[in-house]
Amino acid sequence: MNKTFQYVSYLWDEQKAKSLGDDQVALLIYRSNILGADLRITNYGGGNTSCKTIEKDPLTGKDVEVMWVKGSGGDIGTLTKSGLAALYVDKLRALEGIYRGIAHEDEMVGLFNHCIYDLDSKAPSIDTPLHSFLPFKHIDHLHPDAAIAIAASKDGEKITAELFEGQIAWVPWQRPGFDLGLQLRNALDANPGIRGIMLGGHGLFTWGDTAYECYINSLEVIEKASAFLATNYGKKRPIFGGEKIKSLVGSQRKEQAARIAPLLRGLASSYSRMVGTFNDSDTVLQFINSHDLSKLAPMGTSCPDHFLRTKIAPLVLDIPASQDLSDLGAVKSHIEKLFADYRDGYKKYYETHKRHNSPALRDPNPVVILWPGVGMFSYAKDKQTSRVASEFYINAINVMRGAEAVSEYVSLPLQEAFDIEYWLLEEAKLQRMPKEKALSRKVALITGSAGGIGKAIADKLAEEGACVVLTDIDEDRLANARKDFGKDAAIAVKLDVLDNDTIGQAYKAACLAFGGVDIIVNCAGLAISKPLAETTEADWDLLNDVLVKGQFKVSQAGVSILRTQGLGGDIVNIVSKNALVSGPNNVGYGTAKAAQIHMSRLLAAELGPDKIRVNVVNPDAVIEGSKIWEGKWAEGRAKAYGVTVEELPAFYAKRTLLNEIISTKDIANGVLAFVGGLLGKSTGNILNVDGGVAAAFVR
Repeated sequence: MNKTFQYVSYLWDEQKAKSLGDDQVALLIYRSNILGADLRITNYGGGNTSCKTIEKDPLTGKDVEVMWVKGSGGDIGTLTKSGLAALYVDKLRALEGIYRGIAHEDEMVGLFNHCIYDLDSKAPSIDTPLHSFLPFKHIDHLHPDAAIAIAASKDGEKITAELFEGQIAWVPWQRPGFDLGLQLRNALDANPGIRGIMLGGHGLFTWGDTAYECYINSLEVIEKASAFLATNYGKKRPIFGGEKIKSLVGSQRKEQAARIAPLLRGLASSYSRMVGTFNDSDTVLQFINSHDLSKLAPMGTSCPDHFLRTKIAPLVLDIPASQDLSDLGAVKSHIEKLFADYRDGYKKYYETHKRHNSPALRDPNPVVILWPGVGMFSYAKDKQTSRVASEFYINAINVMRGAEAVSEYVSLPLQEAFDIEYWLLEEAKLQRMPKEKALSRKVALITGSAGGIGKAIADKLAEEGACVVLTDIDEDRLANARKDFGKDAAIAVKLDVLDNDTIGQAYKAACLAFGGVDIIVNCAGLAISKPLAETTEADWDLLNDVLVKGQFKVSQAGVSILRTQGLGGDIVNIVSKNALVSGPNNVGYGTAKAAQIHMSRLLAAELGPDKIRVNVVNPDAVIEGSKIWEGKWAEGRAKAYGVTVEELPAFYAKRTLLNEIISTKDIANGVLAFVGGLLGKSTGNILNVDGGVAAAFVR
């Protein structure tokens, strides 16, 4: 069999497969994972795979045929056994006897539950019958761009027949469901010996007697479709009609994108706060800079998986790529009008096509925003979802490019698109989604977050769903901290709180990665403990520069973004008990900390009308993981209290009312208290997390 492919990745590892033995379910999962690892083969969450095995019925002890298929809402690239639904094949096929026709499709999904073999099954998806009525042991239903390009073209049926020489049957577009499963069976009966079926406007079905044969069959069909498209690009006419405008160079694109992203994010969040993704790949630029953009973008996507995540069509910004954005006020009203028009158009789409029992209108804001010459922005409830929306629209671009190269691109009729987008079964799936975490729609930038208190804060906010921007002056420590976060959870950027350039670069990175920022935590700091006579002017300047000026500079730059978004926000300043308590040998540090607190009060008073809350968390004696406690600071504090350095933790705990040692996690919980949603009407406040130091009581 062919193991050399140009347009897809051959990832089958024979040793890995052999280690799975004859476990067909394990081989199904392995095949699924390597198929899902190549986005040219299928998009995130798209497609489904299955296998059929013979199992012992737990009630009768007889051998029965069981189908294992990806369950509802899963992703084949990350599929595990817990994501499979296992059902009796004979019971699934017996449902044909009570099927009342295409008008009653939705009721069949509930009946799938009566066919479940493995009680730990994931909820069966709407595609379950598409696998059950085909007799093959292993089946792939994939959404490769190359296949959908043919399936979504005006001459798709003819191209499929000629290209595959009758080995791939054609089933016209039909919404997934029980009847489509019957149509697949009929297509196979009418075309015995075929190796697959093309679903008009939708995707591809391929199969095999073994997991490996199925895998190879899928790759060979996709490879053939891809090669066919490749030979036709630019043959009939320039791709997408040729270039209409030139892109800005890479650095300029990113500069423009970072400037406008917070404005777009704010407007896209008029119903619910969104997190963004920016993409300026060559694929995106080729499309958005083309003559055909104005024709193709409004047509919408074809594959259901595409528009479920991207909406039926994007919003196109009609401002020059080189527009001066130093003052966003010059374009804000125009872009607001574009958003208003898009919302009105979406509402009209809803009102025109809604059924008597359609779910209520969803957020009418665009998910995908295209700016010719610059790139593509996507907005969704969290980073992963916005990134996936971006990937799906790139899939849609690839489909349009291929379809236009070999024929003419055809999108789904709007009523069909609406019926899928507002499908009651899709709505039920949305309602089953787990409750969002407290910070799932928020972006937090934390200074000094490569270790100690800052890292604990980043960990806690990420745990609660926030995207975090890790920043620190120590690049090695920062890179190491980044390893603790998932792909979509964090970025790491060097930031020196006294350097305007690195501050600007950190916020720019936040805007490009996530669309903006919602929470700013000023945690970067240092400490010097000396008596008055030994405190130098350099000590004084360093403390006040890093702690006071640094807090001022980071807050000032961040507030500009918060105001542009218009979504409010939080600034939390990590200060110290020493801002309130007059201790010995601490004049420089204590004074700077007191200034931090009063600056926080002043900012709270000024920023209240912008719904930007400013609060303070005061730690005391947090020793674990803190660079402050390395070296002379610990020695100075031990000397001031007449104890050894080793005795400091116990000393600090004993002087608290609760007799507790304070950890970095305690401080992180204090920050979460302010930004987690329960104290949304609190600003200008101080939360002491010090185990109870009476001298530090604010009132």
